[in-house]
Amino acid sequence: MNGPGNTAATAAATTGTTGEETPVFSVRNLWKVFGPKADRVPGSPLAELSPEDLREQTGCTVAVRDVSFDVRQGEVFVVMGLSGSGKSTLVRCLTRLIEPTSGAIAIDGEDVVGMDRGRLRDLRRHRAAMVFQHFGLLPHRTVLDNVAYGLEIQGVGKAERRAKAAEMVEKVGLAGLEDRRPTQLSGGQQQRVGLARALAADPEVLLFDEPFSALDPLIRRDMQEEVVRLHHDEGRTMVFITHDLSEALRVGDRIALMRGGRVVQCGTPEEIVGSPADDYVRDFVRDVPREQVLTVRRAMRPAEAGEADAGSALAPTTTVADAIETVARTGGPARVVDGGRCLGVVDSQGLLGVVAGLDRGKAAA
Repeated sequence: MNGPGNTAATAAATTGTTGEETPVFSVRNLWKVFGPKADRVPGSPLAELSPEDLREQTGCTVAVRDVSFDVRQGEVFVVMGLSGSGKSTLVRCLTRLIEPTSGAIAIDGEDVVGMDRGRLRDLRRHRAAMVFQHFGLLPHRTVLDNVAYGLEIQGVGKAERRAKAAEMVEKVGLAGLEDRRPTQLSGGQQQRVGLARALAADPEVLLFDEPFSALDPLIRRDMQEEVVRLHHDEGRTMVFITHDLSEALRVGDRIALMRGGRVVQCGTPEEIVGSPADDYVRDFVRDVPREQVLTVRRAMRPAEAGEADAGSALAPTTTVADAIETVARTGGPARVVDGGRCLGVVDSQGLLGVVAGLDRGKAAA
């Protein structure tokens, strides 16, 4: 788990290195500086200046400051932060929609920064598809033709691209609306068209840049559920940019929290909420219902005589909220079981301790 002063754990969580497979995206020491002396900032004493002093002395603004992380195959990697934190600039650097000032970016081990125009075009058309906040739909085209547009650009034949587009329209829940124009759709439906268009290209990774921030709360929740469902069904790698903590916790397998261009903590939702790296992160997650994010691992105690074979069984990934319901219903402790082995026991005292911020897991974090 990440925690204040735990440098090794923080580094491992940030880079995501497992030694088992090549990351989909690997980012190392990435900088993006805007201004007349941008290339002089990374690696120089100027890099240590506050944003205000840097602008005063050089006229430069640092949007991304020495960022490193890996995106693993099949995960939803969320980059979140408040407005101006650098998150949108960061995701645009991944495919060089914005040119990085310095640092290394690789996709499947291939150098992105060194790609020529042809390889870069292939990256954007076939390997990484972007879903933007503003849908960018063509108003004169039908839903089906909007979804097929990317395939048309790729040179796919009309019959094949329309068949693929129809499949994607159904996948995102728009069957029956193929012949409508964008102006005849709600905001949520338009965003589903944008998502279907990105999926039609069958990219290795989907990049979402605050795609739902303009939607009404109920529609936004529906779209979040759609992303979760698609990820569950397809296992597609996703990089998701958001300023909304509840959205990040809902869709993300791991979260990189940015502030002032830096990643201040990177980890699972449970790590971010349960072991904040500093006071900024702690304040950021202060109002999160801990019991809905943290799991029973944080409330476990060793099983006493007879407890390893008695009581209800819970998976280690069970949230504290669900475990409280189980313990309250049965009136006794519950076992935490993984692969037939009892890892420990949770009881009402341990579960309430997690809710109160006194969880046993803190000692090991």
